[in-house]
This record gives sequence, C-alpha cells and structure tokens, in this order.
Amino acid sequence: MTGDEIDKDVRQELQSLPKTLAEDVAKNLVMVARLIDEDPEGAYGYSRVALRLASRVAAVREAAGFAAYANQKYAEALAEFRAARRMTGSVELWPVMADCERGLGRPEKALEMAGAPEVQKLDKAGQVEMRLVAAGARRDMEQLDAAIVTLQSPELASSSVQPWTARLRYAYADALLAAGRGGEAREWFAKAVEADRDGSTDASDRLAELDGVEFVDALDEARADEAEAEDDSGSAGDDAGRD
Repeated sequence: MTGDEIDKDVRQELQSLPKTLAEDVAKNLVMVARLIDEDPEGAYGYSRVALRLASRVAAVREAAGFAAYANQKYAEALAEFRAARRMTGSVELWPVMADCERGLGRPEKALEMAGAPEVQKLDKAGQVEMRLVAAGARRDMEQLDAAIVTLQSPELASSSVQPWTARLRYAYADALLAAGRGGEAREWFAKAVEADRDGSTDASDRLAELDGVEFVDALDEARADEAEAEDDSGSAGDDAGRD
C-alpha cells in the first residue's frame, strides 16, 4: 500500500501539502476506506491520524466524518461533515448529516433538513438517500404510515434497477411489515431481492423468514452429530466395562 490507491480527486486535494506529508495522509485515507466496513474502530484510528496531519483538507474531514459515523459517534461525525461542507460548499453530505441528527435523537431536525432547499441540489442518488433518512425519522417518531408514504416515489415504482433500488425497496418492505401489512411486505422484500445484486441487504433472509423457512448451519449440524457419536461411543464403553 503506497497511497497511490487513493481516489484521483482526493489525490488532487492533497497536492496542496508537502509531498512526504501528502503521501502519509494518503496512506491513512486508503486504510480508512479499506477498513471502514470490516473494522470500523481500526478505520477510525487511521482517520484520526490523517486528521492530525491535515485537518484543513476537506477530503480528510469527510473521511473522519464517515469513520466516526461508522462507530456511531454521531456528534463528532456531524462536526466533521459540517467542516467538509464549509470547505467545499457541496451539498453532497446533506443526507448523512441529517442521519447524524437522527442518531443524536433529533428526528425532527432530520425532517427539517429533508425539506430544505439543499435537497433540490442533490443528484438522484442523494435525493433517494434523503428520502430514506426522512422515512427513518418518521419511524423514529412512530409515524409508520407517514414513513410508508415518504418512501412511495417514482424511484420506488420504477422497474429499472439502480444502485439505490434494493435499499429503497427493502426500507419500504420493512416499513410495511412494521405497520402490520405482511402480505405487501413480502412482495416488496421479494422485489428487493431481485434488485440486490451485491448482497447489500438481508432481504433474502427476511423473505425466507416470512415464508417460514429455517436455515440450518451445516457446520453446527455436523458438530452436533460428532458430539452425539462421541456420547454414544462413551456410553457403549461404559456398558462394556460394566459387563
């Protein structure tokens, strides 16, 4: 790992730093990206190093925000996202900032952000993400019917599969299920499975659960059979000894 693996736009941002420092920051940012899903605490550690080295670089503040977010440090994440937004003027982080508000127990603030002019400046993916956050805020407030209505959109109705389709369908199915509409929920979990090409959700498990299918871990079953065989063997030996 050399740091050259970093996104070209981030690399361009780092050109404002001395070469050696830029390389060190890049290496830490690469590690944040590699670890954030499997080892959030490790990613957070690398993000703090990058932040200490280059806190005036927007990409560093953004990476620190996502690392904090992955560790449910929502106040810290929100502060970093706000700093990155001030530096770039971009609205790209608006949905995740709103979700931080949810994490801090302020769903009303998240809904306020969902209705802000910034949302109109988001691309389609960002607008769908904002819709998901708004629906989550409605559920936080126990407004299940409102959450369902929030998710009803042209993107949900569309037959084309986009990167956000599986998550949108999944959220809709989950909201329907929470509202006691099991039949409709099953239909939408099935649609989420169709769209979930990279396994980003557990829609297939939820669908199986609704259908009453139970999965048995083959390894656990084999271990149980071995233990039973050992018990039988031990019992046979005891019987032979008594004879």
